[in-house]
Amino acid sequence: MNTANLQLKGLIMAMASLCDAIAEKELLTRGEIDAALSKARRAIEEDDDHELSGANQAAILFPIRVLQLAGEAGGKGEGATFSDYARLVGKLG
Repeated sequence: MNTANLQLKGLIMAMASLCDAIAEKELLTRGEIDAALSKARRAIEEDDDHELSGANQAAILFPIRVLQLAGEAGGKGEGATFSDYARLVGKLG
């Protein structure tokens, strides 16, 4: 696997843990964290300045989708591996 991909994998999972900690300390609710991630997702989806292919847009949205799935799992007291989240993102499209 490409080193950059491994670094991104670590960064995404670190962000998921930070989001959990933020929610557990009640600095933001899980809903507020999800709303912020949804805002980022919409900004990417609505960006008309860059003509991205569907595959490139999906690649950009991937970390946001993983963080949203991790937030949902954390809210249920569950956890998963990066591979589990990646599979779910792939199934959800």
